Amino acid sequence: MASASTSYLLPGQPLPHHLVAPPLPQCGPGCYERGGRIVASVVGVPRRDGAVVSVVRKQEVSSVPDIDAVIIGQVTRLTPQQAHVTISVIDRRPVPESSEEYVGVVRVADIRLTERDKVKMAECFRLGDIVKAKVLSLGDARSYYLSTAANELGVVYAISENGNPLLPISYQDMEDAVTGKTERRKVAKPE
Repeated sequence: MASASTSYLLPGQPLPHHLVAPPLPQCGPGCYERGGRIVASVVGVPRRDGAVVSVVRKQEVSSVPDIDAVIIGQVTRLTPQQAHVTISVIDRRPVPESSEEYVGVVRVADIRLTERDKVKMAECFRLGDIVKAKVLSLGDARSYYLSTAANELGVVYAISENGNPLLPISYQDMEDAVTGKTERRKVAKPE
């Protein structure tokens, strides 16, 4: 049976006595033994599950994308109608490696606020681009629906056809840092 405390611990603080009472538990994730005491190594809530104590970070409790969450991910597949994005950051928190992979889809109609009928997927994203987007809805069983239809959303990092980093020069163009050649993208406004 798992038991937990509701108060947060800071790194270096000892775990509560009722969680480390004999038999002496083993240290799990988020804690370590120091000087005969078990102390937290992360900010989080302590818990004991059988013979193992751990400190669970707040972001580990909920790392599932929710509606209006801002995500960062990599474009992994492109079709003329949508871009598939593997999500790696949700609301400025990295997705834990141990969790399942989240995939989002940016449909062609959700790329820009204006000129939606003129949008061409190949001029907005390329494979490997790092994209900042907002979760529109939970979508189907396989993916979340994402939107880049805001100035602060879009491509935040990209590599040129020559393999050089691209720098933003306008809301729809990025420039190769070495050759000076421009490429079309739906560029996120720099923060």
